[in-house]
Amino acid sequence: MEISSKEHNLGRLLIVMTAILWGLAGVCVKSITWSSVSLMAVRSLISLLMLSAVKKSFKAKLTKANILGALAMSATGILYVESIKLTLAGTAIVLQYIAPILVFLYAVIFQKKKAKLSEAVITLAVFGGCVISFADSLDPTRILGNVLGLLSGVTFAAQIIIMNSESSNSDDCLYLSNIISFVLCFPFMFFDKSLSFDAKNIIWVLILGVFQYGLANILFSRGIKRVDKVEGALLLTIEPIFNPIPVALFCGEKMGKLAILGFAVVVFFVTLYGLLPTIESRRKKIRDGKLSPDTDSKSNV
Repeated sequence: MEISSKEHNLGRLLIVMTAILWGLAGVCVKSITWSSVSLMAVRSLISLLMLSAVKKSFKAKLTKANILGALAMSATGILYVESIKLTLAGTAIVLQYIAPILVFLYAVIFQKKKAKLSEAVITLAVFGGCVISFADSLDPTRILGNVLGLLSGVTFAAQIIIMNSESSNSDDCLYLSNIISFVLCFPFMFFDKSLSFDAKNIIWVLILGVFQYGLANILFSRGIKRVDKVEGALLLTIEPIFNPIPVALFCGEKMGKLAILGFAVVVFFVTLYGLLPTIESRRKKIRDGKLSPDTDSKSNV
């Protein structure tokens, strides 16, 4: 299915906004005293109500693709939130961002996508930037949290791949994932001894449910259909770069020199990837004689 340039750019904007809102997960989870399952139950319920209002319906199609997408999305959320609770927020998010590598490999190996050298280099560079950014936060003593963070990266890759496919409906995937997460997590709230409804917890829970999860996932479901799966995965790497900033401001987890270096690497290569279609289009026009290099350079003066 062909996507117009306008729709493509809108998709990019929605994915970038999604990444920023998802990046609030670290500070929200760290600031709330509740267990991870209690957090997942409440934020899934809020998201479910928001999506129902947008859809103007409480129905979803139970197709194979939609169910698989929902399971992947639910698993990603549960694994990631628990990972944040058990390890540093920076560690959890960088391990999750093995996803772009997995999405790229899936496209090349299973969908026989002809990989451009530029895409391969940029994908590896972005992942390398994430690793550099949080290298000083990787704590080998927090093994379970690290393993869960890595597993969330696998399910996140599956989520991107399935929800990007034409056989799935991203709204239905999102809707069903919230139902699955709520049903699985709600019973455990009755055993959560840390459950407290003080003002601080309520405020952060509302930010988590309404903005970090509800609004973000609505934007994701709208944006992921408008961009290539590899591009979407790369644009979402803005999340691990933004994630430690509010955590540092509100929770005291400071960014070091490596974090700043990683930030620069990821921003540069994600921006470069976004400019690649324009650069390649101009080169093709020059090769075909439709555009003179001199004329092109003068037009930009």
